Amino acid sequence: MDVLRIILQVLLVLTSGFLTLLILLHKGKGGGLSDMFGGGITAGAGSSGVAERNLNRITVSFAVVWAIVIVLLGLIQKLG
Repeated sequence: MDVLRIILQVLLVLTSGFLTLLILLHKGKGGGLSDMFGGGITAGAGSSGVAERNLNRITVSFAVVWAIVIVLLGLIQKLG
């Protein structure tokens, strides 16, 4: 159980970091902190719809993996 817990904790750290980066890569919807830090400048250039959809899919995939790891760690904690 200790090896599984360590593997899940490492996976949690990695998915948390990647999820944070992926969320920051999303195009701002306007008027918020993204515009304050330069998001408004790049909004004019725009990104293709396909790239944004792929970024959404990857972000959702990482979020699902992150949630599963959280649940598994909770179950291991409860059982162990």
